[in-house]
Amino acid sequence: MIVVHHLNNSRSQRVLWLLEELGLAYEIKAYRRDARTMLAPPELRAVHPLGKSPVISDGDTTLAESGAILEYLTERYGAGRLAPAPGTPERLRYTYWMHFAEGSAMPPLVMKLVFERVKKGAPFFLRPIARGIADQVLHSFVNPNLERNLAFMEGELGKSDWFAGAAFTTADVQMSFPLEAARARGGLDGRRPRLMAWLERIHARPAYQRALERGGKFELLK
Repeated sequence: MIVVHHLNNSRSQRVLWLLEELGLAYEIKAYRRDARTMLAPPELRAVHPLGKSPVISDGDTTLAESGAILEYLTERYGAGRLAPAPGTPERLRYTYWMHFAEGSAMPPLVMKLVFERVKKGAPFFLRPIARGIADQVLHSFVNPNLERNLAFMEGELGKSDWFAGAAFTTADVQMSFPLEAARARGGLDGRRPRLMAWLERIHARPAYQRALERGGKFELLK
């Protein structure tokens, strides 16, 4: 039995979604973020030294990192589903988006979250200085990168309905977290109609909805 060490409002939600798409049986071991710091609880360190989620256990295998987990599940249990055939142009696009999600899309989103918290969380007497520094970084670096990423992804979805091509794949599952985050706090709105339509399509998938029922309320940090 596959066990998903599931942290609320985290990347592990897309692991549940993929398991539902594949029709696999699994067990959830749930963890809650600290209400004040929003960090994962220390109990996760007993599962993996970094103490983060997602982590899965599958027999003697314990695996962290959402991209690695999604690739492992697709290759081991997919039987050719949810991944284009090797050697095809679609497979190259699939590989690209599997890496783009965390390598390019997430870093500016994380930076935006951090610097917005710096603006709000600095001591009162330091707040004007902290706000000035944070606003400068956001204006000169973070927000322009977010806009470039969104424009790029919007353009790429002009080529096909799904990121790897005409068919839904695990790459779409992997891309869900950065685009959900961009919708929550990264400036994704109706100005990017293809990305918004893509979000509507994934939200309508029965497996996505079943994963939400199993995993609980999913609201990305703002």
